[in-house]
Amino acid sequence: MLLTRATEYALLSLDSIRKSEKPVGVEQVANELNIPKSFLAKILQNLAKHDILLSKKGAHGGFVLVKDINDITINSIILAAEGKAPVVFDCVSYSDTCPQGAIGTCSISPFLANFQTKIDDFLNELTLGDIL
Repeated sequence: MLLTRATEYALLSLDSIRKSEKPVGVEQVANELNIPKSFLAKILQNLAKHDILLSKKGAHGGFVLVKDINDITINSIILAAEGKAPVVFDCVSYSDTCPQGAIGTCSISPFLANFQTKIDDFLNELTLGDIL
C-alpha cells in the first residue's frame, strides 16, 4: 500500500496543531495548509478516534494533541489516517491477493514477510518527534 495524501495531511496537521498553545480548529489548519476542509475534518476526526488528538467542542474548541510527540508513533498516525495498517506487499497479508495463488509455497514469501516485519518495526519505533 502506498501512503496517500491522508497520511501526508495528518502529519502536516499534527505539526501545525502541536505548535499552538490552544485548541486549533479544522478551518484554521485547512487554511494554513491549503487542504480541503471536509477532507481534513475526516482525518482529524480519525486521529481523535485513535487517541492521537482530543476534540474540544465549543466557541474556543478545536483539536489538541493527547500525547507528547515523542509518544506518538508514525505507524499509529498511518493507521488512523489510512484506516488500515501499512503493508508494502499485499500478498504478505492477504493470501487471496497472491498473484500465483501459492501463498504457502512462494519462494519469495519469506523475504517479503521479513521485509514487512522490518518496515513495521521501523514505523512502530519512529515517532512524530523524530520527524519534526
